[in-house]
Amino acid sequence: MTPVRGDALPPGYVAHTTAAGEVVCRAEAADGVLAALAAGGTLHAWAAAHPDRRTFRGRAPTYAAPLPGGAGDVVVRHAWHGGLLRGVTRDLYLPPTRAPRELRASAWLRAAGVRTPEVVAYARYPAPFGLRRADVATRLVPGALDLAAVLRAGAPDPQADALRPAWVEATAALLGALARAGARHPDLNLKNVLLAPTPGGPAGAVAAWALDVDVVDVPRATPAAGPAPADRVKAAHVGNLARLRRSLAKWRRLHGLPVTDAELRALGDRALAHLAAPEAAA
Repeated sequence: MTPVRGDALPPGYVAHTTAAGEVVCRAEAADGVLAALAAGGTLHAWAAAHPDRRTFRGRAPTYAAPLPGGAGDVVVRHAWHGGLLRGVTRDLYLPPTRAPRELRASAWLRAAGVRTPEVVAYARYPAPFGLRRADVATRLVPGALDLAAVLRAGAPDPQADALRPAWVEATAALLGALARAGARHPDLNLKNVLLAPTPGGPAGAVAAWALDVDVVDVPRATPAAGPAPADRVKAAHVGNLARLRRSLAKWRRLHGLPVTDAELRALGDRALAHLAAPEAAA
């Protein structure tokens, strides 16, 4: 294991090179991340083989597992391309891959008051022709379900029943936080919004979290540099709300999602209210 320079990393992160590839992780989780990598060859392979893993289905299986040494539970996904060329490009990326962008966006959004799972680590592995493969490990959000799972009719998870009554308010708060930060999420669909009990909140309180933030174009300045320009705030609000409404409409059309027009109107109204009355999203 050879340390490498981490000058461009967010505070609290360290970088190493290993026999498997390059790793960037939270400093306090480094021992656990490196042990997982050594045991599995890749972070995704380690999580897939863990006896206590939980499996989440999507474009490809994602696994939650506890890191060695008590470094906490993480969700590990392997990076795959989407779009029309996904069958050709598959999991191969030009360096540096999108993993550093996701780390930067996640750290920026969290500092700006937007709930998104903390990136605990990413690993990049050599591939043919100078390309790279990548895994990303994010902090597990306890008790979370994506918005599609919460809203679909006859949801098999009883957790969905507890989360559904608060979906409009929680999602509107997330939309408000994204807009205040001036953060436009071009892929804010139902699978990229998590609902979970509010950390440290009262019984029944629910919060929403944004996923797949590597596509979010965050400013270069730190959030402490001041509020986002008004035009950027407006564009983020309009774009994010429209994108999520399109996803809701698609799921209603294709899967019979039981979401009413009144709920859709309330989502827009409450998002505006949250935008006008900033609040902390610890």
